[in-house]
Amino acid sequence: MSKPFDMELFLAGVLTGSHTTRQRHVRQAIIIQAEIAKRWQRKTPWAWQRKHVAWFLDHRLAERTQATQYY
Repeated sequence: MSKPFDMELFLAGVLTGSHTTRQRHVRQAIIIQAEIAKRWQRKTPWAWQRKHVAWFLDHRLAERTQATQYY
């Protein structure tokens, strides 16, 4: 059995800023990871392609208003 992918550990080396900012970025990355995994069964960022991230940005964020798309 393989271990589940840990997005927080994956991003730990590159995230800077306050604790709250880092937690927000990790939370956003986990949401992106879950949506891509559900749609294409790609569990880790190494398996993603540009089209996967573009799909998330175009289709999943289109449901949100302009003011809340970042969050």
